[in-house]
Amino acid sequence: MTHTGGLYIHIPFCRQKCRYCDFASFAGVENQIDDYLAALDREASLYAGHLFSTLYIGGGTPSLLSAAQLEKLLQIVNRHFGPITAFTESTLEANPESISSEKLHVLKQAGLNRLSLGLQSTDDATLQRIGRVHNVQTFLRAFEDARQAGFDNVSVDLIAGLPGQTEEKFLEGLQQTVALQPEHISVYGLQVEEGTPFYAEGVKADEDLLRRELEKTHELLQEAGYNHYEISNFARPGRESKHNTNYWQNGAYLGLGSAAASYQNGVRRSNVSSLQEYLRRMQAGESVTDFSEHLAGKAAEGEKIMLGIRQLAGVHLSAAQQQLFAREIEDLCVRGLVERNGDLLKLTLEGMFLANQAFMAFVGPFE
Repeated sequence: MTHTGGLYIHIPFCRQKCRYCDFASFAGVENQIDDYLAALDREASLYAGHLFSTLYIGGGTPSLLSAAQLEKLLQIVNRHFGPITAFTESTLEANPESISSEKLHVLKQAGLNRLSLGLQSTDDATLQRIGRVHNVQTFLRAFEDARQAGFDNVSVDLIAGLPGQTEEKFLEGLQQTVALQPEHISVYGLQVEEGTPFYAEGVKADEDLLRRELEKTHELLQEAGYNHYEISNFARPGRESKHNTNYWQNGAYLGLGSAAASYQNGVRRSNVSSLQEYLRRMQAGESVTDFSEHLAGKAAEGEKIMLGIRQLAGVHLSAAQQQLFAREIEDLCVRGLVERNGDLLKLTLEGMFLANQAFMAFVGPFE
């Protein structure tokens, strides 16, 4: 049997919502985790026997589950999709305050081979300001525990452009992170989304600061031996995220859980994001799909290009894509956001910092 595509499992529970977060996650409802796992088991059974190359357990905060609950979750995967060890890459997102040696042992024993740790900042005052539960010391202990447990593929998340954090402080934090020698580092630029506490407070991202920090990140991490392979992602050679690369290459994936998205056979769909509604529908044996669309024609080709140019290596355009988007590509070249070499299209350094402007050209409605 061939293993293709990715399996994503969404765990929507958090100890407390971060002030910048607009993901489908909920605080203070940990008493519903067992019901949620039972619902996940039912949803997974609908796809039993499908084999996937990669597994990604994201959130929310998957590490909020107890060791026994994590074990139960991994057994669900085992039962319906084969052993965890059969995935070429299997990742769990963890927050420093809720991951423990016991939980790490459970994950390692099950065969999970990659950990993504949310650090966000190495400044305690900033962590408190953005609503994180952990401090830097807790993170350092969690990182050390992961190494002790045998995880040799650890990714660390940071956020650039956080309010109240100077450029010097950010770069200092980046260097501290590099000193730990994680295999992978993600650096996301702050985006203040509607519906978040930051938006309600009127917090605005300082675009100039963000730009300077991201430029320095690009230089500093490449000098430190990390390959800048996607707009926000840097990896030691061979440690690029296989699961996420599948997304950017327009590969198929199945998402399980509330708010999880899937893309299979040209159909993109997402599950209902309300935790209660997801549980209710699963218990009633109803479909949990909330939205579904079949992309075709220019919209489908535009999506492939948009995802592809997220990767710094760029994307090879088909003859049809070159024809469909000739005007848009020409315009982006003139604006200095993309460069073209034969059928290879990639973002320029400038385009990387203004990526959303470049992406808009490949998203409908088209003129």
